[in-house]
Amino acid sequence: MINDLTKGAPLKIMLLFSIPLLIGNIFQQFYNIADIIIVGRTLGMDALAAVGAVAPLFFLIMFIIVGMTNGFSVITGQRFGAKDYNGVRRSVTVSTILSCGLTLIFTIICAVTMPVILHLMNVPQEIYKDAYYYIQIVIAGLIIANFYNLLASVIRALGDSMTPLYCLMIASVLNILLALLFILKFHWGVPGSACALVLSQAFSALLCVWYVKKHFPILHFRKQDWILDWKKDYEFALDHIKVGLPMSAQFAILGASILIIQSVCNSFGPDIIAAFTAALRIEQIATLPMISFGVALASFVAQNFGAGNFSRIRYGVKKASIINIGLSIVMAFIMHFWGGNFVRIFVGHQNENIVKIAHDYLFISSIFYFFLAQIFIYRNALQGLGRAIIPMLASIGELLMRAFAAIFLAVRIGYYGVFFAGPIAWVAASLVLATGYYSTIKQFILKTQIKLRSSRKKAA
Repeated sequence: MINDLTKGAPLKIMLLFSIPLLIGNIFQQFYNIADIIIVGRTLGMDALAAVGAVAPLFFLIMFIIVGMTNGFSVITGQRFGAKDYNGVRRSVTVSTILSCGLTLIFTIICAVTMPVILHLMNVPQEIYKDAYYYIQIVIAGLIIANFYNLLASVIRALGDSMTPLYCLMIASVLNILLALLFILKFHWGVPGSACALVLSQAFSALLCVWYVKKHFPILHFRKQDWILDWKKDYEFALDHIKVGLPMSAQFAILGASILIIQSVCNSFGPDIIAAFTAALRIEQIATLPMISFGVALASFVAQNFGAGNFSRIRYGVKKASIINIGLSIVMAFIMHFWGGNFVRIFVGHQNENIVKIAHDYLFISSIFYFFLAQIFIYRNALQGLGRAIIPMLASIGELLMRAFAAIFLAVRIGYYGVFFAGPIAWVAASLVLATGYYSTIKQFILKTQIKLRSSRKKAA
């Protein structure tokens, strides 16, 4: 259902909007968590390490797709907030054409260069074959991932966080069933897990298309909607690119920084890779409430930006920041005391050394969840305002800090140096984003006040 986020109590609206996002994000994680648990329990630690060794590469690739589609949908949300419904449809068609074209180019580049990339990542020879086939299958399905993420982003931009949730719930269950079928019945091994992932994503995309056609009249397109006059639509397309590509670059930089850490981690052997893989999956789940509230804030900010209501934006960001601080404290407490128990779900009870290593990582990183929580708030607020450059600069700061920790600290204190990479990066990025947001919103409010004074003088 389409919802207008420019009306009503901001905190209540964001809470109600974020709950389906949280549940949806949990099911989104099932795509990878099901892979890790099924692969680790049925195929062994080497297979788990193979998936884990290319996991950051998988996230890098998906981050680029998600960043691009989320960026394009910011314009959609702003047009909806301004009540420009023709602009909404035009935004969707422009976003679809741009994202599909860019994704196809990206897919070809990744497929051709993958052997070189895996070599640079120091993937151990004993797990190379499984890692290679897994990531190549995922790359082959990128156009499907792009299509789903674009649909989900557009639907959320229109204030509906429930529809993507329903699609993900069904597709996540399908992913688990297909993974079990391909691995246990067909004996496809690690590649079977990747096939299950791609097919379940395709099913979720088809569900979104069906639901949009049935329940979203605003998104019912005619043939002429897909015929673009580039002389006329050039500036509009450029607006999408100005937001979408920096956001995609921002996510790519984040993914690259994680990739650097994984490359260093790979040099410590399969046990460390398996522990790091399990710990990262658990951390992704632990931070989902904070992530979901940030995504809800982005849609809230985008619509209110279109409506020109900057005081409402500032109030919403303040309340969202307080909520995320509370969530960061709760999640840090849980990781401190029960992190080891969660790790055993992935690796079983026979690998206590891996459990200890993974729990040590969770113990260290959770201390800094406060800074991570604020990153989700200020990054999404800036993105909703259409200001993608500042988040990109913050991402560059994260990349530099992670590279420093991965290369400098790991040499001196071993794999524990890798564990400090994320926290150091979070501190740096949160300071850049907070400063950027407060400076930006102050400028917008000042411009609004000047316009009001000018209009009052003319009226007088």
